Amino acid sequence: MRDLNYELKQLCNRNRDGSYATQHDRERVLDQIADQLQELGFRHMVVAGLKPKHVDGLVERWKADGLAVGTIKNRMAELRWWAEKIGKQNVVAKDNDHYGIGHRQYVTNVSKARELTAGDLAKITDPYTRMSLQLQAAFGLRRGESIKIRPEWADRGDTLVLKDTWTKGGREREIPIRNENQRRVLDEAKRFAGRGSLIPADKRYVEQLRRFEYQCAKAGSHRVHGHRHQYAQTRYQEITGWAAPAAGGPRSKELMAAQKQIDREARLTISRELGHEREQITAIYVGR
Repeated sequence: MRDLNYELKQLCNRNRDGSYATQHDRERVLDQIADQLQELGFRHMVVAGLKPKHVDGLVERWKADGLAVGTIKNRMAELRWWAEKIGKQNVVAKDNDHYGIGHRQYVTNVSKARELTAGDLAKITDPYTRMSLQLQAAFGLRRGESIKIRPEWADRGDTLVLKDTWTKGGREREIPIRNENQRRVLDEAKRFAGRGSLIPADKRYVEQLRRFEYQCAKAGSHRVHGHRHQYAQTRYQEITGWAAPAAGGPRSKELMAAQKQIDREARLTISRELGHEREQITAIYVGR
């Protein structure tokens, strides 16, 4: 995928418009898109080879990842920019409704949290997928992180460390190991994976990702991103002492001044543990 990453950067350089920040954001998003196309199995692509099947695959991937509607729309805008610059505007449909992309909803205060139950796990026949799901629920990991992780390396006693090569955006982060359930799940993952990851030795990441998706779909577990929502809401209550707005707790406007400071500190902590840079993003998980 290095060729496509390079060609997209060159395309951006030849077609500079807007501020430096806009240009930088575009390069970053397109670079991520190139990596995801590789993960989806589209190898040896060139910048002029964008086709509808690539767009369809990306949209389905983003939906499965549980991305916010606004994030998907922003990425669609960059895909349209790419298509326009190579003279293939018709490759990307003009209307997002064509792809089933809904309207933006920033904060609904409706909980999307989902607990992982023994019944859910019993429906999963692949032991690697089962272990990844348990790590997702225990530590609020993204799907890719729960597959790429090497549990033995990540375990630092009282902290789980995620390497930059496992995470979205390439940012290493730390997640505290706070309770017996997390320790139990991590120890089980270490015994299962040994010194390796949760990708079988005979498979590549993209192959295990597809197996994960198939296993979850077959088991009827379509909302695995809800495990991150559950993690965030649990952490919010631990830190603040009251339930998150999305879980029936008080809204931000109802808090006293001292409580608002606690609320902000909780959101900053949760944002870091989930691998986000902005406190505002936590509203998607815990409400506002």
